[in-house]
Amino acid sequence: MPATNEEAVFLEALQKTSAEARAAFLSQACAGDDSRRKSIDLLLKAHELAGDFLRQPAAATIDQPPSEEPGTPIGPYKLLEQIGEGGMGVVYMAEQQRPMRRLVALKLIKPGMDSKQVIARFEAEKQALAMMDHPN
Repeated sequence: MPATNEEAVFLEALQKTSAEARAAFLSQACAGDDSRRKSIDLLLKAHELAGDFLRQPAAATIDQPPSEEPGTPIGPYKLLEQIGEGGMGVVYMAEQQRPMRRLVALKLIKPGMDSKQVIARFEAEKQALAMMDHPN
């Protein structure tokens, strides 16, 4: 039974194992509808470009703990070593690499601790630390 909507045609085209089989299927399924064929070709190209990024979880889970460890880059920072841990986060000594090079303490909120209350507390802590005048 031929596929009727673009999603169904796209999904069926993905099942074809060779470029020739896919092209023949699309020619038949789109039956001269160039707009539909272009739309499905774009979906197929986007699917190829997406690669396997969705196969790995975007956030840490119980089964897959956070991957932050010495050497991990986070934005302009490179983690050097863990120096502390509290209820809402883990603190690392890190090297800020841009716009200037310096050692900093970088606190990362633990997975699952991103509620509005925790974020507000984190922001208040950030403001308090920013106002400090301390040699370290």
